[in-house]
Order: sequence, then structure tokens, then C-alpha cells
Amino acid sequence: MGEQPIFTTRAHVFQIDPTTKKNWVPASKQAVTVSYFNDSTRNSYRIISVDGSKVIINSTITPNMNFTKTSQKFGQWADSRANTVFGLGFASEQQLSKFAEKFQEVKEAAKLAREKSQENMETSSNQSQESGRETPVANQVSSLNGTDDEKISHVGPETPEQKSENDLLKSVVDQRKLETELQTLKESNARLVDALQEANSNTDSWKSQVSKCQEENTELRKRVSELEVQCQEVNVERERNAQLTVRIHELEVDLQDKQQELENLRKQAEIIPQLMTECESITAKLQAAEVTNRDMSENMKLLQAEIDTNQQKERNMKMELKKFMDVLDGKIDELHDVRQGMSKLGIDN
Repeated sequence: MGEQPIFTTRAHVFQIDPTTKKNWVPASKQAVTVSYFNDSTRNSYRIISVDGSKVIINSTITPNMNFTKTSQKFGQWADSRANTVFGLGFASEQQLSKFAEKFQEVKEAAKLAREKSQENMETSSNQSQESGRETPVANQVSSLNGTDDEKISHVGPETPEQKSENDLLKSVVDQRKLETELQTLKESNARLVDALQEANSNTDSWKSQVSKCQEENTELRKRVSELEVQCQEVNVERERNAQLTVRIHELEVDLQDKQQELENLRKQAEIIPQLMTECESITAKLQAAEVTNRDMSENMKLLQAEIDTNQQKERNMKMELKKFMDVLDGKIDELHDVRQGMSKLGIDN
């Protein structure tokens, strides 16, 4: 069947800088496909990612690997075989959680596959050792017994000579059995010594690998601490950038307002000559109006003088008219007296 994909997602791929071991180097210019593959024939799991024709991730999952979430959308794991640290940036926190859960699941499956493989190796080793001890002896004994017993069983009644020969033959068979068992034990002992040496060498190798893994784990913890500090610094910088972005937006709005005001001033500046012309015309009209006002003021003064003169004349005429009325009233009274006198005279007559 070969390898089959069991989980696929998309993410931005990064690798740790091999020189500084601190900075991330982008392995892809954009988000690429990242997949888990399972090889059922070998019971192995790999993470593979290809950008075009370039393989940017080819990491075999082992039980001692750990996937660490360093932020809400970023995670990483160390691959000692590839001698690097891979980082993945996801579009959402849900995608990161799903990838981390799948990593833990694949890690457990790889651990179970390794334990099963070790059990099978131990079982086959034990079976080969038991077959090495028992089979040659049994075959040789059966072959010897089969040959000599058949010879003994096909003869007639034993004579003393035949009995002595049979006893000698049995002693020889027993000796051959002991020699065969001794040889088998020696071979088994040699195989056990080889297996023990191999186990010791494997133990030393595992110890060295464990110590190396511990050192790598210590380095990774230091690296994680440094990355956490860097992430905190990045978060602070992000907050600063957000504040700066808001400030830049406010300044852009202010700049637009200032540009609008400048445009309005430019438009006003364009009509300033016309306004100046109108202002000069209005100034001339105002001066003419002031001259006219002065003339009208002088005319008003003259008219006021005439009015005063006329009022004085009117007062004089009223006084004269009053005198005339008084005289007229006196004359009327006199005429009335004359009339009454005439009336009396007429009555008397």
C-alpha cells in the first residue's frame, strides 16, 4: 500500500536559523499544505510538506518528540535527525489545536508501534534460541536412535556378544548425545554472549542517545524560554505597532482635514483678487457716500436752521394771531354790546 495521508492542513512553514539558533527563517513564501503520512508496512509516521517541487518538511515522528504551542497561532517541534526545529504558523487557533492533537495521536501510535516491534524482536530471538538448543539435539538423537534402535529391533534374541555390542552402542549414543548437547549449549552460550554484548552496546547507544536527547531537551527548554521572552517582546511590539497604527490613522485623518482646509484656502485665495476689486469698488462707493453724507449733513444743518427760523416765525405769528384774536374778541364783544343797544333801542321805539 505504501504511505497514505491521514491528515492535511495549511500553514506557513518556518525553520530555525542554523547559525544563530534563535531566529526563524521562512521556508515558504505563503501557506502550503502540511500532511501526516502513515506507512502501514513499516508502522512509521511522517510529516511532509512540499512547496512546488521543493520538499521543505520531511520529519519522521518518534515517541520522544513534542509539539509545543508558543502562541495562539504558532507551534513548533524539534527533529534531531534533521538537526533543526520546524515552526508552523496557522490562520486560526482551531487549526493549531487540531494539528497539535493529531501530533499527540501520531506520537502515541509511533510509540505503540515501536513497543510492538521490540516485542516481536524479543519473541523471535527467544524462539530462535530455543530452536537452536532443541532442534539439533533432537534431530541428532532421533537419527541416532532411529538407526541403532532399528538395528537392535530387527535382530533376534540377544546373545552375550550382541548384548555387549548393544551396550557399547548405547554408550556411544549417549556420549554422542552429551557431545551434541554440549556443542549446542556452547553455541547457545556464544549466541547469548553475542546478544548480551549487542544489548550492552545498544544500551550504551541508548544511554548516549538519552543523554543527547536530554541535552537537546535542555537546549530546547532554554530556546523555549528565549522564544517566550521574544514572544513577549513581539507582543509588546505588536501593541506598540497597533498604537502607532491608530496614531498614524489619526494623523492621516488630520492630514486629510488640513489638506481640505488648504484646498479651501487655495480656492479663497483664487477669489481674493476679485474680492480686492470689489473691496476697492465698495471703498470708492463708501467714500462717495461719505462725501454725499457730508453734503447731506450740511443740507440738514441748513434745513434745521430754516426749520428753526420757520418755527420762530410760526411762534411770532401765533403771538400776533393771539393778539389779533384778543382784539377780535374785544371787537366782537363791542359789536355784541352795540347790537344789544340797538335791540333795546328798537324795542323802545
